[in-house]
Amino acid sequence: MAPSHALRCCKRALNWIPVLFINLVVGWSYYAYVVELCVYTIPNNAERISYLVVFHVFFTMFVWAYWKTICSTPASPSKAFGLPRAEKELYEREEQAERQQEILKKVARNLPVYTRTAGGAIRYCDICQVVKPDRCHHCSTCEMCVLKMDHHCPWVNNCVGFSNYKFFVLFLAYASLYCVVICATVIQYFIKFWTLCMRQCLLSCCPKQLPDTHAKFHILFLFFVAAMFFISILSLLSYHLWLVGKNRTTIEAFRAPVFANGPDKSGFSLGFGRNVAEVFGDEAKYWMFPVVSNLGDGHSFVTRLVHIDREQANCVLQQNGKRLVFLFFFIDLICFHSS
Repeated sequence: MAPSHALRCCKRALNWIPVLFINLVVGWSYYAYVVELCVYTIPNNAERISYLVVFHVFFTMFVWAYWKTICSTPASPSKAFGLPRAEKELYEREEQAERQQEILKKVARNLPVYTRTAGGAIRYCDICQVVKPDRCHHCSTCEMCVLKMDHHCPWVNNCVGFSNYKFFVLFLAYASLYCVVICATVIQYFIKFWTLCMRQCLLSCCPKQLPDTHAKFHILFLFFVAAMFFISILSLLSYHLWLVGKNRTTIEAFRAPVFANGPDKSGFSLGFGRNVAEVFGDEAKYWMFPVVSNLGDGHSFVTRLVHIDREQANCVLQQNGKRLVFLFFFIDLICFHSS
């Protein structure tokens, strides 16, 4: 037991290395921009102050969103999704998978669960011993089931899911803007320092307005690092904004959720406006801040087939190429299940 516990502690410590790396890069970028650029390089006080104000606004929002993503505890299923004692004992004693499924179906009948496994079975986590709510998945790194799990991100050493997905998207957005601010304000000095370096072997003296100090190396690397991070973060941000608009998680984008009528990659999509509101909330004044404003409880979600009328369901099933002979049976079954 002791070696296993020691290995687990070492693994948890190693998981913080990517977070430490990001914080070292951000800390260095702060020093390079504030000290080397604004204090030692920029000669004009008005320009220096305006740069510092804009920089600190985006730096504060970026760090705020980043640490909210890290510190938010992943939401897990409530006790209502656990098996009652009697059913749990029957489930553990039963060896046949069919009988176990009958027990799970009996329990799930009173839960807002509409998704199934690829084989049509009730989604159950043997490790956490809970019936998995819709969009919930087990994270082997966090060792728990996470509500509306998107993915486990090593750069925040946390699962991105229902409790912090808004914070994660804002973190990507403000990280991109942070890099843009750095590149936009540093580029003129980057060009001058770069030209200076190229001509250094030919010129006998350096321009007076840009003294040849160690500051130029910080500024040169600052621009390169900010541009590199911007390109990589922008692609990730674009992908997650697309997921928000479609109301999908990264897991659902690669593997469509399975409902009673089969897989449906857009099963949780309610239209662009409602999809965005589900992540950011219905009050736009909170969208830009990393504070809790998302809708729902993470245990149940409106699905376009379960909570819409028959005509809409007809259109959806026609688009998915399904046979309509089973439509009204399916709708009636769902209504009975929901009551």
